[in-house]
Amino acid sequence: MGSAVLGEAISAIRDWSIGRSEAAAGPKATETFGSLVFNDTVQEKRLPKAVYQGLRRTITHGEALEQSMADAIAAAVKDWAVDHGATHYTHWFQPLTGITAEKHDSFLNPTANGKAVAEFSGKELIKGEPDASSFPSGGMRSTFEARGYTAWDPTSAPWLLKSGGAVTLVIPTAFVSWTGEALDKKTPLLRSMEALSKQAVRILRLFGSKTERVVTTCGPEQEYFLIDRYFYLSRPDLINAGRTLFGAKPPKGQELEDQYFGAIPDRVLACMNEVESDLYKVGVPVKTRHNEVAPSQYEIAPVFENANVATDHQMMVMETLKRIAPKYGLSCLLHEKPFAGVNGSGKHLNWSMSDQEGNNLLSPGANTHKNAQFLVFCCAVIQAVNRWQGLLRASIASAGNDHRLGANEAPPAIISIFLGDMLTDILEQLEKGGAKSTKHGGVLDTGVLVLPKLPRDSGDRNRTSPFAFTGNKFEFRAVSSGQSIAYPNIALNIAVTESLDEVATMLERAVAGGKSIEAAVADLLPKLVKQNKRIIFNGNNYSKEWAKEAAKRGLLNLKNTVDSLPQLVTKPTIALFEKYKVLNERELHARYEIMVETYNKTINVEGNLMVLMANRYVLPAALEYQKQVAESVAAVKGAGGKSAEGKKLLGSIVKLTDEFKRRTDKLQKALDHNGSGSAEKHAKHFRDSVVPAMSALRDTSDALESIIPHGVWPLATYREMLFIK
Repeated sequence: MGSAVLGEAISAIRDWSIGRSEAAAGPKATETFGSLVFNDTVQEKRLPKAVYQGLRRTITHGEALEQSMADAIAAAVKDWAVDHGATHYTHWFQPLTGITAEKHDSFLNPTANGKAVAEFSGKELIKGEPDASSFPSGGMRSTFEARGYTAWDPTSAPWLLKSGGAVTLVIPTAFVSWTGEALDKKTPLLRSMEALSKQAVRILRLFGSKTERVVTTCGPEQEYFLIDRYFYLSRPDLINAGRTLFGAKPPKGQELEDQYFGAIPDRVLACMNEVESDLYKVGVPVKTRHNEVAPSQYEIAPVFENANVATDHQMMVMETLKRIAPKYGLSCLLHEKPFAGVNGSGKHLNWSMSDQEGNNLLSPGANTHKNAQFLVFCCAVIQAVNRWQGLLRASIASAGNDHRLGANEAPPAIISIFLGDMLTDILEQLEKGGAKSTKHGGVLDTGVLVLPKLPRDSGDRNRTSPFAFTGNKFEFRAVSSGQSIAYPNIALNIAVTESLDEVATMLERAVAGGKSIEAAVADLLPKLVKQNKRIIFNGNNYSKEWAKEAAKRGLLNLKNTVDSLPQLVTKPTIALFEKYKVLNERELHARYEIMVETYNKTINVEGNLMVLMANRYVLPAALEYQKQVAESVAAVKGAGGKSAEGKKLLGSIVKLTDEFKRRTDKLQKALDHNGSGSAEKHAKHFRDSVVPAMSALRDTSDALESIIPHGVWPLATYREMLFIK
């Protein structure tokens, strides 16, 4: 098929499908996209020209917003919001809790004549004052020190939330204490983006670019489960912990591989459609939806955006999924491992860098081995990951992710980089003094005449790698489904910032000494490759051989959260963050303390919930079935018969029930540990005593579930939750 004919066919199919969907769904998605956002189009229409141009300079060049412009912007935002039915506004921020926060204030102010007018000042737009005392601060704030400030992030456009019949103007903000310390995730993210931009521009200048700003961009793929809400409400563990603490393996799991990319069930598709519709209206550019590997698991993915906007939008995606699902009798599960024995959920963070003209700095181009600028930036990222692998591991550490990493297609805890055959070959050639790779993608002939020849990528994909180069970006696959992408973004940004700083300094010195940029790069790249090649691994990250090889290479293997979090507060890490003014020592320690406490509280909640469910659900069911079998055996005996198999079953049930009670008591004893000491000591106790006791109790419960009749077993089972759609 010729390319022109193929193009016409694709256009016809696209136009037909869009027409069908629009006929069924109403307004065109292209017309509704961004309709509830105070975006560039609305800004240009509603703002005075000078104010609009000043705001654009703030957004595109990072210039400070002049106070004199704030009132004009606030008036325009208020009028626009009120025209859409808004009655309230909120400063929407991301405290150190893992979710977002909002306090709604009305636009209305009463007048002397008993009426009211809608007012909104520049001061109200730019700054809010929520109570900061009840948010986690990691010791930065005392309970009696309540003042905190929210500050508008003008690079992330305000939008309208329509929910429950109310319309609210949402203003994305940063959140800081009265002393100026960051109490949120956005503030250090913006700081890290500024730091990276400054160093990246230095390198681009050497290559002749006149760009003034570089932004990190990302597109996070969100995996999630949708299950029937009836089953969700019947499981105390799903309601309170987000995951099943008990649950026997069903006869059928994901082993037939018939879920991945399969037909999307009607109810699920209807839910997805409304989620996407709502996200389109608020400017979230979601693009992909599909069935994931595990039963009842799905994925939604956006196109790339600036990292701070993508972080806001990612939180909006999670909130929208949770809000819309119940309308279709479903519940959305964002936990990293809601069901044992099948795939957990990740949030693959696709990460790159672009200049202000939109040029992707990690795009290899047609001739990768000749693209010196790409190779410089790529090697800088490789050095950053090699040097700061512990920081990257800590950025995705959580009690939930401990259940996911290294199991069922999730990457392992050992951080390494997959580059693919061609790029690896190029770096190997660089180390030897040149870059003359003969590996190319070429064309893939399917062997079927009617099918077009397909362009072949230069390397295969590696689903086991935690950090993989995927054509024009790096994919951080170890990020977990329920977390904000702010921390991994910050960790990547600050690590790469240091590498870019060092590379820029070395290149500038070489050029100042009389070398051409080409000669300076030719001298530098072999050194970078040699110093950092240990982090590159293109093989099977699940193999035992790789774990041994990684240890020989000196790579970290931080298997759990308790092992990982101290990487946040090492002396080198603190020095790194303070050098580039992203977080000071106090702010870093605060985040470490909060993450340790969150781990402790999570395990404590799960452990106590498990004891409750054991005593109030599982044990009564086991005793009831034990009683039924005992009565049956006695009845047979009373009738003069024998029930050898019945006695055997009874003995098995009695043994399992007794073991279950013993293990319940053992878990309770482990939870009752009240030893004095630091949060770190408590975390180690939870890891070493409580978590193993929970695992042992679950094993016994799952064995009981496999023999107790359905009518007696009190909890929704995996075969129901995963397969009734």
